[in-house]
Amino acid sequence: MQQPVTFQEKSVYLAEPRGFCAGVDRAIEIVERSLKVFGAPVYVRHEIVHNKFVVEKLKVSGAIFIEEVDDAPDGSLLIFSAHGVSKAVKEAAQARHLKVIDATCPLVTKVHLELLRHYEKGYQVILIGHAGHPEVEGTMGQAPEGAVLLISAPQDVASLKVSDPDKLAFVTQTTLSVDDTRDVIAALQQHFPNIIGPKREDICYATSNRQSAVKALAQNSDIILVIGSKNSSNSNRLKEVAERQGCEAHLIDSAADIDINWLSNHSRIGITAGASAPEVLVNEVISYLNQCGFKQLETLRIVEENVSFSIPPELK
Repeated sequence: MQQPVTFQEKSVYLAEPRGFCAGVDRAIEIVERSLKVFGAPVYVRHEIVHNKFVVEKLKVSGAIFIEEVDDAPDGSLLIFSAHGVSKAVKEAAQARHLKVIDATCPLVTKVHLELLRHYEKGYQVILIGHAGHPEVEGTMGQAPEGAVLLISAPQDVASLKVSDPDKLAFVTQTTLSVDDTRDVIAALQQHFPNIIGPKREDICYATSNRQSAVKALAQNSDIILVIGSKNSSNSNRLKEVAERQGCEAHLIDSAADIDINWLSNHSRIGITAGASAPEVLVNEVISYLNQCGFKQLETLRIVEENVSFSIPPELK
């Protein structure tokens, strides 16, 4: 007698850790507390974090997002985003006598200080990062124009024009691919044997942990949905990591972005979220998938996170 066909239960696998990191938590709390303490409006230079949902929610509460210091009215409160700003931006705010609260992630500030230490010791600094990203602009702006060289891939190393190959140091953007950055550092060390840098690349703990979680997720999933905005560096890296593991992946802002055709012929859907994506969006995606027949939910926990950063004293 023929055995009955057994269909695999449709399942959702949830990466852990995912979503908000300590730096994002801190930045959002700074804006929210500033609105309570000082009242609306408060001005934020650049998006506080790269997430459409978060930014729109803060706009409703009275935050006004601007691109340049000059866009803030005289006497207003100006908040610097989690990505950090250049010295020139800080000086521009000071020259206008604006009240400033700095929401720069402490791990980005750590990179700024590393770069400055190298520069003040006479080293030419190479920054591994993506051109045009606000964090990169802020980090390069810690030293005079032209003092920092920017590269993003191993093939960029050979074309570097350095002043002294024996007096070089490197730092990295905090939201890069761990694997890609390792390759760039290896190329730098091969080309410039005396180059110095941090004992570990400056990629933040949250970025690293979320990429490790996605690698595990890819082993259990037919397709991975990465919740995060298109301009979020760390969210884009999560999608790339999944794809390099041989897993189909899509970057979505919310459940509304899911194409039902992505789910056809798949029984295991993986979910993760970038470091600036709130958990409410994760829950919406899970609810949508549940309606599509994905009833089983399992969490793949890679590491526990218990990092937190204090907020500025004037907001406590």
